[in-house]
Amino acid sequence: MATHPLTVQLPEAVYQQLIEIAQLTNSSPEAIAAERIAINIPPSVSNAPPEIQPILLKMQTLPIEELLKIAHSKIPLPEQKHHLDLLDKNQTGIITASEREELKLMRIAGDRLMLQKAYAWAVLKWRGYPIPTLE
Repeated sequence: MATHPLTVQLPEAVYQQLIEIAQLTNSSPEAIAAERIAINIPPSVSNAPPEIQPILLKMQTLPIEELLKIAHSKIPLPEQKHHLDLLDKNQTGIITASEREELKLMRIAGDRLMLQKAYAWAVLKWRGYPIPTLE
């Protein structure tokens, strides 16, 4: 993997902590800093479908309130019920071609919503927002 030099000005306390961690782990301060930066940036959007990448990138600039709104968003109950009805029809083999296409589009929309919700949580975590437990 290619590497690139980067000069960063650190506050004294951060620099000293970096030096201590490097000494304790028998590593270089540069390696520790590069590792921490890699861990703490939002996930890449390069694996997302091209049409949703700009949406995910824009989410990095949204205020916390907007990110929380996305993270907690849900498909409306009538749409959920309709989706379940189509799934039942599909399983029993009585689905029409147009309903099958509608089911496909609903799955794609649901996948995109889940991706946006996950990315919203990733950006919130990156900004230091506490992530709730799954309880």
